[in-house]
Amino acid sequence: MKKVVIALALMLCVPVSTNAEELSQFTAGKVQRAHNLQQDEKLNDAIALLADLDPSRAYDKAFVKRMLGIFYWQKGNTDKAIDNLSYAVKSGLLNDEQAWVTQRMLADILLSNQQFKAALPHYYALSKQIPESQKADELWLRIAQSHYQLEEWQQVLSALNRYKSYQKKDETQPLTIRLGAQLQLKQWKASISTLNCLIVLEPNKTVWWQQLAGIQLRIGRSSDALETLALARHQGVTLSQQDLKTLAQLYAQAGIPERAAILFDELDASQHNPGLLSEQAMYWQMAKEWDKAISVWMLAAKLDSKHRWPLAQLLLQEGHYHKALAELDKVKRKDKKAVIELAKVRAYYKLEEFEKAIIHAKLANNIAPSAASKSWIKYLEQVRHMQK
Repeated sequence: MKKVVIALALMLCVPVSTNAEELSQFTAGKVQRAHNLQQDEKLNDAIALLADLDPSRAYDKAFVKRMLGIFYWQKGNTDKAIDNLSYAVKSGLLNDEQAWVTQRMLADILLSNQQFKAALPHYYALSKQIPESQKADELWLRIAQSHYQLEEWQQVLSALNRYKSYQKKDETQPLTIRLGAQLQLKQWKASISTLNCLIVLEPNKTVWWQQLAGIQLRIGRSSDALETLALARHQGVTLSQQDLKTLAQLYAQAGIPERAAILFDELDASQHNPGLLSEQAMYWQMAKEWDKAISVWMLAAKLDSKHRWPLAQLLLQEGHYHKALAELDKVKRKDKKAVIELAKVRAYYKLEEFEKAIIHAKLANNIAPSAASKSWIKYLEQVRHMQK
Protein backbone atom coordinates (compact mmCIF):
# COMPACT_ATOMS: atom_id res chain seq x y z
CA MET A 1 0.00 0.00 0.00
CA LYS A 2 2.90 2.36 0.65
CA LYS A 3 4.00 1.94 -2.95
CA VAL A 4 0.50 2.86 -4.13
CA VAL A 5 0.60 6.05 -2.08
CA ILE A 6 4.07 6.92 -3.37
CA ALA A 7 2.95 6.37 -6.97
CA LEU A 8 -0.01 8.65 -6.43
CA ALA A 9 2.08 11.29 -4.79
CA LEU A 10 4.47 11.34 -7.74
CA MET A 11 1.58 11.47 -10.17
CA LEU A 12 -0.02 14.36 -8.36
CA CYS A 13 3.18 16.37 -8.21
CA VAL A 14 2.83 16.96 -11.97
CA PRO A 15 1.30 20.40 -12.49
CA VAL A 16 -2.29 20.32 -13.67
CA SER A 17 -2.36 21.54 -17.25
CA THR A 18 -5.34 23.17 -18.85
CA ASN A 19 -6.49 22.93 -22.41
CA ALA A 20 -7.66 26.39 -23.48
CA GLU A 21 -9.30 24.97 -26.58
CA GLU A 22 -11.66 22.78 -24.55
CA LEU A 23 -12.12 24.62 -21.25
CA SER A 24 -14.22 27.77 -21.28
CA GLN A 25 -12.23 30.92 -20.59
CA PHE A 26 -13.95 31.44 -17.24
CA THR A 27 -13.31 27.87 -16.02
CA ALA A 28 -9.74 27.93 -17.29
CA GLY A 29 -9.06 31.05 -15.23
CA LYS A 30 -10.53 29.49 -12.09
CA VAL A 31 -8.60 26.26 -12.64
CA GLN A 32 -5.34 28.19 -13.07
CA ARG A 33 -6.07 30.18 -9.92
CA ALA A 34 -6.78 26.97 -7.96
CA HIS A 35 -3.58 25.44 -9.26
CA ASN A 36 -1.56 28.48 -8.12
CA LEU A 37 -3.15 28.28 -4.65
CA GLN A 38 -2.25 24.62 -4.42
CA GLN A 39 1.35 25.40 -5.41
CA ASP A 40 1.44 28.04 -2.67
CA GLU A 41 0.32 25.34 -0.19
CA LYS A 42 -3.11 26.95 0.20
CA LEU A 43 -4.94 23.69 -0.45
CA ASN A 44 -8.09 24.59 1.48
CA ASP A 45 -8.49 27.78 -0.55
CA ALA A 46 -7.93 25.86 -3.79
CA ILE A 47 -10.62 23.32 -2.82
CA ALA A 48 -13.07 26.03 -1.78
CA LEU A 49 -12.56 27.84 -5.10
CA LEU A 50 -13.25 24.74 -7.20
CA ALA A 51 -16.06 23.42 -5.00
CA ASP A 52 -18.00 26.66 -5.59
CA LEU A 53 -17.79 26.21 -9.35
CA ASP A 54 -20.75 24.69 -11.15
CA PRO A 55 -19.77 24.74 -14.84
CA SER A 56 -22.59 24.38 -17.35
CA ARG A 57 -20.33 22.72 -19.91
CA ALA A 58 -19.92 18.96 -19.38
CA TYR A 59 -16.21 18.94 -20.19
CA ASP A 60 -15.53 21.82 -17.78
CA LYS A 61 -17.35 19.98 -15.03
CA ALA A 62 -15.43 16.74 -15.62
CA PHE A 63 -12.11 18.62 -15.59
CA VAL A 64 -12.97 20.46 -12.36
CA LYS A 65 -14.10 17.23 -10.71
CA ARG A 66 -10.81 15.60 -11.66
CA MET A 67 -8.84 18.47 -10.15
CA LEU A 68 -10.98 18.47 -7.01
CA GLY A 69 -10.39 14.75 -6.65
CA ILE A 70 -6.65 15.32 -6.73
CA PHE A 71 -6.82 18.06 -4.13
CA TYR A 72 -9.12 16.10 -1.84
CA TRP A 73 -6.71 13.16 -1.99
CA GLN A 74 -3.81 15.46 -1.12
CA LYS A 75 -5.80 16.71 1.83
CA GLY A 76 -6.50 13.14 2.99
CA ASN A 77 -10.23 13.13 2.25
CA THR A 78 -10.35 9.89 0.27
CA ASP A 79 -14.15 9.63 0.15
CA LYS A 80 -14.52 12.97 -1.62
CA ALA A 81 -11.49 12.21 -3.77
CA ILE A 82 -13.14 9.00 -4.94
CA ASP A 83 -16.50 10.70 -5.58
CA ASN A 84 -14.99 13.45 -7.71
CA LEU A 85 -12.60 11.25 -9.66
CA SER A 86 -15.38 8.72 -10.27
CA TYR A 87 -17.50 11.46 -11.84
CA ALA A 88 -14.61 12.53 -14.05
CA VAL A 89 -13.94 8.98 -15.22
CA LYS A 90 -17.58 8.10 -15.84
CA SER A 91 -18.09 11.24 -17.89
CA GLY A 92 -15.87 9.84 -20.65
CA LEU A 93 -15.08 13.41 -21.67
CA LEU A 94 -11.42 13.68 -20.75
CA ASN A 95 -8.75 13.31 -23.42
CA ASP A 96 -7.23 9.88 -24.07
CA GLU A 97 -4.13 9.73 -21.87
CA GLN A 98 -5.59 12.27 -19.46
CA ALA A 99 -8.58 9.97 -19.05
CA TRP A 100 -6.31 6.94 -18.57
CA VAL A 101 -4.23 8.68 -15.90
CA THR A 102 -7.36 9.86 -14.09
CA GLN A 103 -8.82 6.37 -14.00
CA ARG A 104 -5.47 4.99 -12.81
CA MET A 105 -5.45 7.54 -10.01
CA LEU A 106 -8.95 6.50 -9.04
CA ALA A 107 -8.06 2.81 -9.06
CA ASP A 108 -4.93 3.42 -6.95
CA ILE A 109 -6.85 5.46 -4.40
CA LEU A 110 -9.48 2.72 -4.14
CA LEU A 111 -6.72 0.16 -3.66
CA SER A 112 -4.97 2.23 -1.01
CA ASN A 113 -8.35 2.61 0.70
CA GLN A 114 -8.77 -1.19 0.65
CA GLN A 115 -11.75 -1.03 -1.71
CA PHE A 116 -10.40 -3.90 -3.79
CA LYS A 117 -13.61 -4.96 -5.54
CA ALA A 118 -14.23 -1.39 -6.63
CA ALA A 119 -10.64 -0.95 -7.85
CA LEU A 120 -10.50 -4.06 -10.04
CA PRO A 121 -12.94 -3.04 -12.82
CA HIS A 122 -10.95 0.17 -13.28
CA TYR A 123 -7.63 -1.69 -13.47
CA TYR A 124 -8.99 -4.17 -16.00
CA ALA A 125 -10.41 -1.34 -18.11
CA LEU A 126 -7.00 0.36 -18.02
CA SER A 127 -5.23 -2.88 -19.03
CA LYS A 128 -7.04 -3.00 -22.37
CA GLN A 129 -5.07 -0.08 -23.75
CA ILE A 130 -1.95 1.01 -21.88
CA PRO A 131 -0.17 4.14 -23.13
CA GLU A 132 3.52 3.71 -23.93
CA SER A 133 4.37 6.28 -21.27
CA GLN A 134 2.77 4.10 -18.54
CA LYS A 135 4.15 1.00 -16.78
CA ALA A 136 2.13 -2.07 -17.73
CA ASP A 137 3.93 -4.31 -15.22
CA GLU A 138 2.97 -2.01 -12.37
CA LEU A 139 -0.68 -2.10 -13.44
CA TRP A 140 -0.83 -5.90 -13.48
CA LEU A 141 0.87 -6.03 -10.11
CA ARG A 142 -1.92 -3.81 -8.72
CA ILE A 143 -4.46 -6.25 -10.19
CA ALA A 144 -2.66 -9.17 -8.54
CA GLN A 145 -2.58 -7.34 -5.20
CA SER A 146 -6.32 -6.66 -5.37
CA HIS A 147 -7.18 -10.27 -6.13
CA TYR A 148 -4.85 -11.39 -3.34
CA GLN A 149 -6.68 -9.26 -0.80
CA LEU A 150 -9.95 -10.77 -2.04
CA GLU A 151 -8.44 -14.29 -1.72
CA GLU A 152 -9.04 -14.96 -5.41
CA TRP A 153 -5.95 -17.09 -5.78
CA GLN A 154 -6.22 -18.28 -9.38
CA GLN A 155 -6.83 -14.72 -10.59
CA VAL A 156 -3.74 -13.66 -8.63
CA LEU A 157 -1.60 -16.10 -10.60
CA SER A 158 -3.17 -15.09 -13.90
CA ALA A 159 -2.44 -11.42 -13.21
CA LEU A 160 1.14 -12.20 -12.19
CA ASN A 161 1.67 -14.11 -15.42
CA ARG A 162 0.67 -10.97 -17.30
CA TYR A 163 2.96 -8.95 -15.02
CA LYS A 164 5.83 -11.32 -15.82
CA SER A 165 5.35 -10.80 -19.54
CA TYR A 166 6.29 -7.14 -19.02
CA GLN A 167 8.76 -7.45 -16.14
CA LYS A 168 11.33 -10.21 -16.62
CA LYS A 169 13.40 -9.36 -13.55
CA ASP A 170 12.51 -11.22 -10.33
CA GLU A 171 11.41 -8.97 -7.48
CA THR A 172 10.47 -9.85 -3.91
CA GLN A 173 6.97 -8.37 -3.74
CA PRO A 174 5.41 -10.14 -6.76
CA LEU A 175 7.19 -13.37 -5.86
CA THR A 176 5.80 -13.19 -2.33
CA ILE A 177 2.29 -12.64 -3.70
CA ARG A 178 2.76 -15.56 -6.11
CA LEU A 179 3.96 -17.79 -3.27
CA GLY A 180 0.96 -16.94 -1.12
CA ALA A 181 -1.45 -17.86 -3.91
CA GLN A 182 0.41 -21.07 -4.74
CA LEU A 183 0.36 -22.18 -1.11
CA GLN A 184 -3.37 -21.48 -0.85
CA LEU A 185 -3.94 -23.54 -4.01
CA LYS A 186 -1.60 -26.29 -2.69
CA GLN A 187 0.61 -25.99 -5.75
CA TRP A 188 3.57 -27.41 -3.87
CA LYS A 189 5.98 -28.05 -6.75
CA ALA A 190 5.37 -24.61 -8.25
CA SER A 191 5.88 -22.99 -4.84
CA ILE A 192 9.30 -24.67 -4.57
CA SER A 193 10.41 -22.84 -7.71
CA THR A 194 9.10 -19.54 -6.32
CA LEU A 195 10.86 -20.06 -3.00
CA ASN A 196 14.14 -20.78 -4.76
CA CYS A 197 13.82 -17.41 -6.51
CA LEU A 198 13.06 -15.68 -3.20
CA ILE A 199 16.11 -17.29 -1.58
CA VAL A 200 18.30 -15.92 -4.37
CA LEU A 201 16.93 -12.42 -3.68
CA GLU A 202 16.89 -12.69 0.13
CA PRO A 203 19.33 -15.45 1.13
CA ASN A 204 19.35 -14.47 4.81
CA LYS A 205 15.59 -14.48 5.29
CA THR A 206 14.86 -17.52 7.46
CA VAL A 207 11.20 -17.93 6.51
CA TRP A 208 12.00 -18.78 2.87
CA TRP A 209 14.31 -21.63 3.90
CA GLN A 210 11.78 -22.87 6.46
CA GLN A 211 8.93 -22.88 3.97
CA LEU A 212 11.04 -24.58 1.31
CA ALA A 213 12.08 -27.38 3.67
CA GLY A 214 8.51 -27.71 4.97
CA ILE A 215 7.10 -28.15 1.47
CA GLN A 216 9.83 -30.61 0.51
CA LEU A 217 8.94 -32.70 3.55
CA ARG A 218 5.22 -32.44 2.73
CA ILE A 219 5.74 -33.98 -0.72
CA GLY A 220 8.13 -36.64 0.52
CA ARG A 221 11.43 -35.11 -0.56
CA SER A 222 13.23 -35.60 2.77
CA SER A 223 16.69 -35.63 1.17
CA ASP A 224 15.96 -32.23 -0.44
CA ALA A 225 14.71 -30.89 2.90
CA LEU A 226 17.94 -32.10 4.53
CA GLU A 227 19.99 -30.33 1.88
CA THR A 228 17.92 -27.14 2.27
CA LEU A 229 18.26 -26.89 6.06
CA ALA A 230 21.91 -27.95 6.02
CA LEU A 231 22.74 -25.30 3.41
CA ALA A 232 20.83 -22.63 5.36
CA ARG A 233 22.78 -23.50 8.50
CA HIS A 234 26.07 -23.54 6.58
CA GLN A 235 25.35 -20.06 5.20
CA GLY A 236 24.67 -18.67 8.67
CA VAL A 237 20.90 -18.33 8.36
CA THR A 238 19.26 -18.12 11.78
CA LEU A 239 17.27 -21.33 12.21
CA SER A 240 14.73 -21.98 14.95
CA GLN A 241 15.12 -24.69 17.58
CA GLN A 242 12.51 -26.75 15.75
CA ASP A 243 14.40 -26.34 12.48
CA LEU A 244 17.55 -27.73 14.11
CA LYS A 245 15.62 -30.66 15.60
CA THR A 246 14.11 -31.39 12.19
CA LEU A 247 17.55 -31.24 10.60
CA ALA A 248 18.86 -33.67 13.22
CA GLN A 249 15.99 -36.08 12.52
CA LEU A 250 16.70 -35.85 8.80
CA TYR A 251 20.38 -36.63 9.38
CA ALA A 252 19.36 -39.71 11.37
CA GLN A 253 16.91 -40.83 8.66
CA ALA A 254 19.67 -40.39 6.08
CA GLY A 255 21.94 -42.73 8.04
CA ILE A 256 24.15 -40.00 9.55
CA PRO A 257 23.09 -40.18 13.23
CA GLU A 258 26.40 -38.82 14.55
CA ARG A 259 25.66 -35.47 12.85
CA ALA A 260 22.22 -35.53 14.43
CA ALA A 261 23.74 -36.07 17.87
CA ILE A 262 26.34 -33.31 17.40
CA LEU A 263 23.62 -30.92 16.23
CA PHE A 264 21.73 -31.36 19.50
CA ASP A 265 24.56 -29.59 21.33
CA GLU A 266 23.48 -26.39 19.53
CA LEU A 267 19.97 -26.50 20.98
CA ASP A 268 19.19 -24.08 23.80
CA ALA A 269 19.07 -25.80 27.20
CA SER A 270 20.12 -29.07 25.57
CA GLN A 271 22.04 -29.99 28.71
CA HIS A 272 19.09 -29.27 30.98
CA ASN A 273 16.22 -30.84 29.05
CA PRO A 274 15.82 -34.59 29.66
CA GLY A 275 13.73 -35.04 26.52
CA LEU A 276 16.40 -33.48 24.29
CA LEU A 277 19.13 -35.44 26.07
CA SER A 278 17.30 -38.73 25.54
CA GLU A 279 16.97 -38.00 21.80
CA GLN A 280 20.65 -37.16 21.59
CA ALA A 281 21.57 -40.34 23.44
CA MET A 282 19.51 -42.41 21.01
CA TYR A 283 21.32 -40.79 18.08
CA TRP A 284 24.68 -41.67 19.64
CA GLN A 285 23.44 -45.23 20.03
CA MET A 286 22.38 -45.32 16.39
CA ALA A 287 25.90 -44.17 15.53
CA LYS A 288 27.27 -46.97 17.80
CA GLU A 289 29.11 -44.37 19.85
CA TRP A 290 28.34 -46.28 23.05
CA ASP A 291 30.44 -44.27 25.52
CA LYS A 292 28.98 -40.97 24.31
CA ALA A 293 25.48 -42.44 24.49
CA ILE A 294 26.08 -43.61 28.07
CA SER A 295 27.35 -40.17 29.12
CA VAL A 296 24.25 -38.47 27.71
CA TRP A 297 21.86 -41.08 29.19
CA MET A 298 23.45 -40.40 32.59
CA LEU A 299 22.69 -36.69 32.26
CA ALA A 300 19.11 -37.46 31.20
CA ALA A 301 18.64 -39.93 34.09
CA LYS A 302 19.76 -37.33 36.64
CA LEU A 303 17.05 -35.00 35.41
CA ASP A 304 14.32 -37.63 34.97
CA SER A 305 14.48 -41.13 36.50
CA LYS A 306 12.47 -42.66 33.63
CA HIS A 307 15.68 -42.57 31.59
CA ARG A 308 17.46 -44.92 34.02
CA TRP A 309 16.07 -47.97 32.23
CA PRO A 310 17.65 -47.30 28.81
CA LEU A 311 20.84 -46.25 30.63
CA ALA A 312 20.93 -49.54 32.55
CA GLN A 313 20.34 -51.52 29.35
CA LEU A 314 23.24 -49.82 27.59
CA LEU A 315 25.56 -50.23 30.60
CA LEU A 316 24.70 -53.91 30.62
CA GLN A 317 25.31 -54.20 26.89
CA GLU A 318 28.76 -52.62 27.24
CA GLY A 319 29.82 -54.79 30.18
CA HIS A 320 29.53 -52.20 32.95
CA TYR A 321 27.73 -54.70 35.17
CA HIS A 322 28.15 -53.07 38.57
CA LYS A 323 26.99 -49.71 37.23
CA ALA A 324 24.11 -51.43 35.45
CA LEU A 325 22.97 -53.08 38.70
CA ALA A 326 23.15 -49.75 40.53
CA GLU A 327 20.89 -48.15 37.91
CA LEU A 328 18.52 -51.14 37.80
CA ASP A 329 17.95 -50.76 41.56
CA LYS A 330 16.77 -47.18 40.91
CA VAL A 331 14.35 -48.04 38.10
CA LYS A 332 10.79 -47.70 39.47
CA ARG A 333 8.63 -48.89 36.61
CA LYS A 334 5.82 -51.28 37.48
CA ASP A 335 5.45 -52.36 33.85
CA LYS A 336 9.11 -53.41 33.75
CA LYS A 337 9.46 -55.33 37.03
CA ALA A 338 9.95 -58.77 35.47
CA VAL A 339 12.21 -57.44 32.72
CA ILE A 340 14.32 -55.57 35.28
CA GLU A 341 14.79 -58.75 37.29
CA LEU A 342 15.91 -60.60 34.17
CA ALA A 343 18.39 -57.80 33.44
CA LYS A 344 19.80 -58.28 36.94
CA VAL A 345 20.06 -62.01 36.24
CA ARG A 346 22.24 -61.30 33.24
CA ALA A 347 24.46 -58.85 35.19
CA TYR A 348 25.01 -61.26 38.09
CA TYR A 349 25.65 -64.10 35.69
CA LYS A 350 28.35 -62.07 33.93
CA LEU A 351 29.84 -61.29 37.35
CA GLU A 352 29.70 -65.04 38.10
CA GLU A 353 27.49 -64.42 41.11
CA PHE A 354 25.26 -67.34 40.27
CA GLU A 355 23.36 -67.54 43.56
CA LYS A 356 22.18 -63.95 43.20
CA ALA A 357 21.41 -64.59 39.55
CA ILE A 358 19.10 -67.52 40.34
CA ILE A 359 17.33 -65.52 43.08
CA HIS A 360 16.44 -62.79 40.58
CA ALA A 361 15.48 -65.34 37.92
CA LYS A 362 12.95 -66.81 40.34
CA LEU A 363 11.70 -63.32 41.26
CA ALA A 364 11.16 -62.59 37.55
CA ASN A 365 9.27 -65.86 37.14
CA ASN A 366 7.06 -65.10 40.15
CA ILE A 367 6.21 -61.64 38.80
CA ALA A 368 5.47 -62.78 35.25
CA PRO A 369 6.25 -66.37 34.24
CA SER A 370 8.00 -66.50 30.88
CA ALA A 371 10.11 -68.78 28.73
CA ALA A 372 13.12 -66.54 29.43
CA SER A 373 12.80 -66.75 33.22
CA LYS A 374 12.23 -70.51 33.17
CA SER A 375 15.22 -70.98 30.87
CA TRP A 376 17.46 -68.95 33.18
CA ILE A 377 16.31 -70.89 36.26
CA LYS A 378 16.99 -74.25 34.58
CA TYR A 379 20.37 -73.16 33.28
CA LEU A 380 21.53 -71.57 36.55
CA GLU A 381 20.50 -74.60 38.57
CA GLN A 382 22.65 -76.71 36.26
CA VAL A 383 25.56 -74.33 36.77
CA ARG A 384 25.13 -74.46 40.55
CA HIS A 385 24.93 -78.27 40.44
CA MET A 386 28.14 -78.42 38.38
CA GLN A 387 29.97 -76.24 40.91
CA LYS A 388 29.21 -78.59 43.79
